[in-house]
Amino acid sequence: MPPKSKPQDDIAALSYEQARDELVQVVTALEQGSATLEESLALWERGERLAARCQEWLDGARERLTKAQAAVVTPLPAPEAEVEQ
Repeated sequence: MPPKSKPQDDIAALSYEQARDELVQVVTALEQGSATLEESLALWERGERLAARCQEWLDGARERLTKAQAAVVTPLPAPEAEVEQ
């Protein structure tokens, strides 16, 4: 039997891992094919929202990495070899 549909407002509070794990459950329930059409539609819609939440987390992580990389101090060039006189 597919998991009961939950309010969509709770998705915004999910961590990446929570949203991903629930998305896996939704996909598994849909793949089993035992849900009614209405249940399947509700699962599909929730799955779409969960996937969007996962993407938000991934986009945020990418932005943080980009900012961290930009903040890295560029190493100073090596000093020129002293010219012998």
